[in-house]
Amino acid sequence: MLAHFNRSKAALLSGAFLAAGLSLAASQALAQRASDGPFSSLSGYWTGSGTITMSNGSSERIRCKAVYAVNDTGKALNQSLRCASDSYRLEIKANVVLNGGTLSGTWNEETRHAMGNITGRGSNSEIMARVDGAGFAAGLQVRFRGDKQSVSIRPTTGTDVADVAITMRKG
Repeated sequence: MLAHFNRSKAALLSGAFLAAGLSLAASQALAQRASDGPFSSLSGYWTGSGTITMSNGSSERIRCKAVYAVNDTGKALNQSLRCASDSYRLEIKANVVLNGGTLSGTWNEETRHAMGNITGRGSNSEIMARVDGAGFAAGLQVRFRGDKQSVSIRPTTGTDVADVAITMRKG
């Protein structure tokens, strides 16, 4: 049961950070070339923490480190993410593209071999998406401004997680 529960949490967080800003850090020159694209400000290293709230009301703190590489149009990005709490660890690789306001992409949680898709809408400051994988789905909202991004995840199926809230800062 714990393995299934941890797999569900890993898959859920994978999708969240995929949308948050999706491998290696882009160079300063790449970030400058991508200055007109909606993801341009996400390029680089990010760290942060948040809370996972379970359906029974209990919660747990999580810490995360991420690297986002943005392509030269600023409309596609790759993510490499590591998160850990007292009870588990996850590693995510993800790719996202924004085309005409429509977001699409894939993610892979490497430690638990989970994978899935993300679809939704995006702009220069917000992503509203749906994250899907084997046996779960979640709604996702990501807001980014300057050196801060906030992530809110609301699972709809397949997990004991009720809510995830994470804040990350560039640095």
